[in-house]
Amino acid sequence: MGKINAIITGVGGYVPDYILNNEELSRMVETNDEWIMARVGIKERRILVEEGLGTSYMARKAAKQLIQKTGVSPDSIDALILATSTADYKYPSTASIVLGKLGLKNAYAFDLWAACCGFLYALDQAAMMIQSGRHKRIIVIGADKMSSVTDYKDRQTCPLFGDGAAAVMLEATEEENIGCMDSYFRTDGKGLPFLHMKAGGSVCPPSHFTVDHRLHYTYQEGRTVFRYAVTNMSDDCALIAERNHLDKTNIQWIVPHQANLRIIEAVAKRLELPMEQVMVNIDHFGNTSAATIPLALWEYESRLKKGDNLILTAFGAGFVHGASYLKWAYDGDKK
Repeated sequence: MGKINAIITGVGGYVPDYILNNEELSRMVETNDEWIMARVGIKERRILVEEGLGTSYMARKAAKQLIQKTGVSPDSIDALILATSTADYKYPSTASIVLGKLGLKNAYAFDLWAACCGFLYALDQAAMMIQSGRHKRIIVIGADKMSSVTDYKDRQTCPLFGDGAAAVMLEATEEENIGCMDSYFRTDGKGLPFLHMKAGGSVCPPSHFTVDHRLHYTYQEGRTVFRYAVTNMSDDCALIAERNHLDKTNIQWIVPHQANLRIIEAVAKRLELPMEQVMVNIDHFGNTSAATIPLALWEYESRLKKGDNLILTAFGAGFVHGASYLKWAYDGDKK
């Protein structure tokens, strides 16, 4: 048996139907389209407005589409990993709910919490599980209902976030020089004061006070987060490129977390690549946290060719960050 690696063999996605554009947002809070576009580059975002539906609903829709597209038997799936920061419940895991709805009888499931870097971390974990030889097929999902933790009275943060989910099928292969090639991840514990949710955890459990003072929403000090995100995402991409002998001549795509268009442009500039080779969906989906990168793969799948070199990168709460190098495994226009 040759060396085992992990390849993505398909991508599925889901975004809600309801579109919250900047014009409507400007009637909810003091802002306008010009202000939002100049600072973050977001025109509209999708919002899951139906009552009683959470992150698991979107994740299930994305995974169901993925299974249908790839044609795999649900009984052949070994595991399901769901990256999210907006779990349906404190427990059980949202992944377990998705697994149950999909009817995966021979798999186990767990959530992975790494904020906006969650999908990258989950993909890397799944790749190592497959490379160990103990797993052959794993579904990796990035999904977040960010509207559930967004304060629509805060003009600084409410334009940023949207809802969505996307999933990839990760499978074992013995084909050489293809699949998940390398990754670099770090966590900087200094990030807590600058990006967090103040209440709802064990340090500050829910109470009348926390609800009355709107402490269950995302808090962000934008300038600090922006500075760290630009530096770390750019540095991480440069490191991955250097140690894998990649440069502007042989990188086909950058797939960055969609937090801010200016951050994305800075990463592209660092690698000396034109924006035409950068996957961008922030303008119409906003920041969907762990879902941004797989949603980009979902939208751009038809443009991907077997052997394309992709660098994926993200930065999130907890100042988690990193980059991964993928060599794409199939021609997307044939799916």
